[in-house]
Formats: sequence, C-alpha cells, structure tokens
Amino acid sequence: MPKLKSIADLQKLQQQVQKDLKRRTTTSTTITVGMGTCGIAAGARDVMHAILEELERRGIDAHVTTVGCIGMCSREPLVDIQQGDEPRVTYGNVTPAMVPRLIEEHIVNNRVVDEWVVGRVAGQEA
Repeated sequence: MPKLKSIADLQKLQQQVQKDLKRRTTTSTTITVGMGTCGIAAGARDVMHAILEELERRGIDAHVTTVGCIGMCSREPLVDIQQGDEPRVTYGNVTPAMVPRLIEEHIVNNRVVDEWVVGRVAGQEA
C-alpha cells in the first residue's frame, strides 16, 4: 500500500475501497486467478493483468480476486469464472493471449470455451 501523505490521499484511498467493495457486492461475475507459487511461476500474474486490462477496455464490471494454490499445479495458470448461479468453470494453462477470447466467449456471450476447461462446479440451487 502506498504511503498516505495527505488527507486527499486518504480520501482517494477511501473512494477506491468503497468502489471495490461495491463491485464485490453488486456484480454477479467473479473471476478468480490461482496465485500460488506454482501459478505465479507459470505466469498467473501476467494473466491476471491481462484480465484486468481486458475488463477495463470493454467496460465490464466483474470482481477479480486471487487465491493460493488451487491444486492442479500442472494446469497452471488456472482461472475460475463464476457468473451468478451458473456453474463455476475452471480454465487451465491460461495465457495472456487467451484472455480476450475468454472474456468475449464466457463473460460477454455466456458460452464456455470447452477446449480450455479443466473443471466445473455446479452453481447454487435456488
């Protein structure tokens, strides 16, 4: 976290935290990037930055979060996408070059990119 040198810096930080909190509570899309040491070594940071840039470029409001090791080290970087009550989908061996298609297909068009899927977890039942 950057050093706060003024009241204005504190107010700016407060606004950013409130914006992030609102995004977490109002969006129905959560993207989780595995950032254990295995994921980082496989390029997960670059993938996460590509996801954030693509979402920003398209004006898509989604909550992006990180977790430690997901457990499938040989398939890192791993990215989970959960939209509302739809099944959570885990994509494996994700590269930054794959991100635009992943966002376009899964987030925008609501179509799973089957050839990249390594797992699915059923959505919540009503």
